[in-house]
Amino acid sequence: MTDLVTIILAAGKGTRMKSALPKVLHKVCGKEMVRCVLDTATSAGSKRNIVVVGFGADEVRKALDGAAEVVVQKEQLGTGHAVLQVEPYLRETKGTVMVLCGDTPLLTVGLLRKLYEEHEKAGAKATVLTAIMPDATGYGRVIRTASGDVEKIVEHKDATEDERKVREVNAGIYCFEKDALFSALSKVGCENAQGEYYLPDVLSILRGQGEKIWAVAADDYEETLGVNSRIHLAQAEKILRRRKNIELMESGVTLMDPESTFIDMDVSVGRDTVIYPFTWIEGKTSVGERCNLGPSSRFTDVKIGNGVTAHFVYAHECEIKEGVTMGPFVHIRPDSQVGKNVKIGNFVEVKNSNIGEGSKLPHLQYIGDCDMGAGVNMGCGTITVNYDGKQKFRTKIGDNAFVGCNSNLVAPVSIGDGAYIAAGSTITKDVPSEELAVARAHQKNIPNWPDKRK
Repeated sequence: MTDLVTIILAAGKGTRMKSALPKVLHKVCGKEMVRCVLDTATSAGSKRNIVVVGFGADEVRKALDGAAEVVVQKEQLGTGHAVLQVEPYLRETKGTVMVLCGDTPLLTVGLLRKLYEEHEKAGAKATVLTAIMPDATGYGRVIRTASGDVEKIVEHKDATEDERKVREVNAGIYCFEKDALFSALSKVGCENAQGEYYLPDVLSILRGQGEKIWAVAADDYEETLGVNSRIHLAQAEKILRRRKNIELMESGVTLMDPESTFIDMDVSVGRDTVIYPFTWIEGKTSVGERCNLGPSSRFTDVKIGNGVTAHFVYAHECEIKEGVTMGPFVHIRPDSQVGKNVKIGNFVEVKNSNIGEGSKLPHLQYIGDCDMGAGVNMGCGTITVNYDGKQKFRTKIGDNAFVGCNSNLVAPVSIGDGAYIAAGSTITKDVPSEELAVARAHQKNIPNWPDKRK
């Protein structure tokens, strides 16, 4: 596929989605549909990718983030018109152009390679990808001659009753010889029910010129399914997540219940990790080996080391190093780093903090904007008081410090190595190393208090 160029059609609004968001930006398995198609094309060997945008062009361009060239279709006048907008950018190009749809996220690398290779082998001017659909309603039908050659493709709206009985459909995916494609496109008209310029009409024009038209059937029709509604979106989501789960299990990951485990396509998980039900692993999360994650946990853009145990945890945009034990009911917020062999118990929140190796946060803590050393013990109910209503300040805790329960560390404050904080203290001044700080109000006992209340 050295010289393969791919055109991805992503200009449509997708009215059936009933959304202000361009259809191709709706996500499946954690990724925008158009990015799914783009990444698949690149992995299949395409060296140059051009995305045709229209509705929501600026949003689509932003989502692509420079990963492809962008061409704008100012008026959405059909798929043939969309491809024609790319012609000025391909004048110096020779060879094969593959045309894909930005709303077909289920395409696989193997299928696109098969389409390209068979197109090249056949020496055809155009090759169409087809699929045998259980229900072909809404799809363009592939009409063949008695000998099996492709005669034409007719859209559902323009098809006769007999043509609508055909279950072989056009998947909307093609390979063309570049010069033949644009020569034929210049002859495409819009005399149809929609008044649009249909790309499939190129096939009839080329065939009328005596050119060879080829067809490649997908082995699994699911790979060709497009997304035109929220219902289709949910179906595609389920298929992609099933594929991802199978991939992980085949690589040595245990999923206790794949049907209730939701893992995005860009997630990596090491072998011998066990994932319990109702766990979401999202974005660019990477999980090490021999971890136990879940149940009822969510990890988004998290780097997780080997041997981590996390039950009933929500963690996002943070790093959790090897040997950490967390849960239940733990929240690790962005810009936090949890060091090796740290133990975090129930009802703990960590925000924008560094927790040193082997430290313990057993239960009922809020640790925000804190740099904590190794071997620290934080007592139950202890918090770092990081916000004065205008600014946030950091707390620094040295190695092997011991903070008694129900203590408040009012930032900015520094606790030295090996220092002790007495239970119930509110610390507002630095505590030197190896010293004990006691900061409590003097106790006053009032005799006969119950009688006075009466």
